[in-house]
Amino acid sequence: MTSAPASKDKLVDAFLRHLRLERRLSPRTEEAYNRDLKDMAGWMQEHSREWLNLSQADVRAWSAQRHRQGLSAKTLQRRLAALRTFYHYLKREGHIRLNPAMGVRAPKVERKLPSTLDVDQMKQLLELPGNSPLDLRDQAMMELLYSSGLRLAELVSVDLGDLDLPDAMLEVTGKGSKTRRLPVGQKACKALQHWLDIRPQLAKDHEPALFVSQRGKRLSPRSVQSRLAKRAQEQGAPHQVHPHMLRHSFASHLLESSGDLRAVQELLGHADISTTQIYTHLDFQHLAQVYDQAHPRARKKKTE
Repeated sequence: MTSAPASKDKLVDAFLRHLRLERRLSPRTEEAYNRDLKDMAGWMQEHSREWLNLSQADVRAWSAQRHRQGLSAKTLQRRLAALRTFYHYLKREGHIRLNPAMGVRAPKVERKLPSTLDVDQMKQLLELPGNSPLDLRDQAMMELLYSSGLRLAELVSVDLGDLDLPDAMLEVTGKGSKTRRLPVGQKACKALQHWLDIRPQLAKDHEPALFVSQRGKRLSPRSVQSRLAKRAQEQGAPHQVHPHMLRHSFASHLLESSGDLRAVQELLGHADISTTQIYTHLDFQHLAQVYDQAHPRARKKKTE
């Protein structure tokens, strides 16, 4: 692959060479930096500014103007990051003393709330008809996704040895190769036992995977997605259902019943509780009720 085309700006050209030769970034990444810096270069030309006399106020003005013009918060964040990196390089080379892009923040990226099914919709989804090996496998698969809040990658990587049905526990390996032990609900245990009874009819000899395809090998993530979408359509689900929707529903329903954010964080395997907090938006009414009942300054005094 060829490197990014040279600009007409000696400082930017030197920076791009630094990315290519010293940091050994890919041509695609180099071109992305070049493209992001061109936007600021265009703004500077309009406002008679240059790289070495750009101020923090100038960077804020550029950011605000681009946001008003419809540039997304996510794109602005990326362009500001490119600008900070460029000025960090200029400071290292002795061209400037202060980085004007430091301390300038883009507008917050709105976090899209995850789609969930309510309890009744989930109950309808999980009432699958049929007793064929594929029916029982799909039933067990869907029950386990919802019962333990698994990620898709965690589900397909589960081996027979990871499941302890007598103790109703499951060990999974999540992001960052971190393992966690999860409880398995009664309904899921029952569905899993039915699947294990019939699994030898499909599984190849010595295949360790809990869930296998018709060919007897470990089920792929794509297959799980398509089977779940098919089952949801057959059950008349109101949304296009995907595996992560069952995980979202698990988290939302658990938080609604318990209000225990830390416990939900542990069960989901989130490293940062801020990731789990998105589910509080789904159930703010319940949390507000808990607050009203529990906080000493929120409770109404009884009339005497």
